[in-house]
Amino acid sequence: MAENEIMYVCKRTVVSTKPVQPGKHHPLSVLDRHMEKNHLRVVCYYKGPRGQEEAGEITKRLRESLSEVLTHFPIMTGRLIQNDKGHWMIKCNDAGVRMVEARAKGNVEDWLGSVDRGREMMLVHWEDMYYKPYFWSTFYVQVTEFEEGGLAIGLSCIHLLADPTCATMFIKAWADTTLPRKMLAPPFFDPLPPRRPGNRIPNHKPYTALIDHYNFSLHNSNPSTDAKHTTITLAFSDHMVQACMDMTLSSSATPNKPSPSPFEALAGLFWVCISKVKSLRNGLLNMSICLDARKVLGLHKAFFGNCMIYNKVHLDGLEEHKLSQAARAIGEVVAKMDSEGIMDLIEWLEQNESLTPPLMNSCDLICSNLEVVDIHSSEFIEKLRPIQVSYYVEPVFGIGQVLIFPALPGEGPLGRVAMVTLPEDEVIKLCEDELLMQFSPTILMGVNRTHA
Repeated sequence: MAENEIMYVCKRTVVSTKPVQPGKHHPLSVLDRHMEKNHLRVVCYYKGPRGQEEAGEITKRLRESLSEVLTHFPIMTGRLIQNDKGHWMIKCNDAGVRMVEARAKGNVEDWLGSVDRGREMMLVHWEDMYYKPYFWSTFYVQVTEFEEGGLAIGLSCIHLLADPTCATMFIKAWADTTLPRKMLAPPFFDPLPPRRPGNRIPNHKPYTALIDHYNFSLHNSNPSTDAKHTTITLAFSDHMVQACMDMTLSSSATPNKPSPSPFEALAGLFWVCISKVKSLRNGLLNMSICLDARKVLGLHKAFFGNCMIYNKVHLDGLEEHKLSQAARAIGEVVAKMDSEGIMDLIEWLEQNESLTPPLMNSCDLICSNLEVVDIHSSEFIEKLRPIQVSYYVEPVFGIGQVLIFPALPGEGPLGRVAMVTLPEDEVIKLCEDELLMQFSPTILMGVNRTHA
C-alpha cells in the first residue's frame, strides 16, 4: 500500500473535563503486572453518515466526547510510576491520552476490500514505552475519516492496564458519551477479590496444573522473532458454528458429556488445522487457551483491569487431527478453571512474582476466548454500528495466536469471528485446509479472496 493513502493531521493530548482528586494513585493487581510485556490494539470500522459533513467535523465531536468520557477513566489519563517494591502503579495526574487525527483516501468499503494486517496497523497508533515512563501515554486513540465516506476508530494500550474486555468497555462508553450523551455502564476499579474463608472448599487442593503453566511461562519465556507473522480474519455464520459443534460430537458423544461451546468447537478446529499446516506428524501442537474470568470470580462485568487467565490444554491420549477429541480436551480444561483454582493461581503469583514478567504468548499456540466483548452496539453516529472489528494482542511470538469473538449480530447468535496470526506461508496453507473449508468461512482480511 502507498503510504500517502493515509494523511496524519496531528497528534494531540486529550485530558478529562474534570480534574482528578490530587494525590490519587491506582495500584495494579498481580494479573495486571503479569501482562506488562504485551499491548492491545482494537480497530472499529463505520460507514459514512447519511448527511454530508465538513472534513474534521466528526473528529471534533469525538475529541470533545473523549474528553468527557475520560472523566470516568482516571487511570487512562494517569502515568506509570513504581512503588517501593518496584511494582508499577498509576499516578492519576490528568496527564491525558494521546489522540491521532488522520484522513484516508477513498471510502471505508473499498479499504476493507483490500485491507491486510499492515494496512490496518496504520489506523491504530502505538508507541512503545519511553525510557522515562512517567512521560509516556499508556493509551492512544486514532480517528481516521475516509474522504469519500466512512470512519475508523483505533484504540491501543499497554496490556498492563487493560485486557480486551476493558478496551471494548471503554470504546462502548466513549460511543455512549458521544451519541446519547450519557455513559450507560460506568467502569468498576475495584481490586481483585480476596479469598473468602467462609467459602473455602474443605480439604481443597490447589489447582496445580494452572499454577504449573504459569510457573513454566515464568522460566521459559524465550520469544523467537525469526518468522514474519501476518493475520487473517475469518467470519463464521451461525450455521457454520453449529455445524462445527455438531462435528465435534460425531464420534464421542456420551450422555454425561455436555455439548461443546462455540469457542471450544472453533478452538478445537483451529488446533487441528494449524497442527496440520505445521506438518506435525504425531499428535497436536502445544496449545494454551485464554479465558475471561470475571464471571467465574464473581466480578462485575464492568470490572476494569486484567482478568484474562491462560491455561495449558493437555495432549495426553489425543490422536492427530481428531476434532472431537481436541474440542473435548479444551472443554475439560475450561471446566476446571473455577473460582477456587483461579484464586490459587492469584495467591501463588503474589508469592512468586518476578520483576521481569514473562511473555505469556511466546511458546504455545494461544487461543483466546473474547466472546464476552460487546462492541457491535457502539454507535458514535446515530444508527451506524461497526461494520467490521479487529482485535490484536501484541506482540505475537512462537507458534501463533487465534482470537475468537462475536460476529456481527446479523450472523446469528452463534456467529463468530476468528483472527488468526501465523507466519505468512502458513496462513496461505490454512486457507487451503480441507477441514476448515468445510465450514465455508468468509475471509474478511488477510489474503486474496480467492482462497475463500
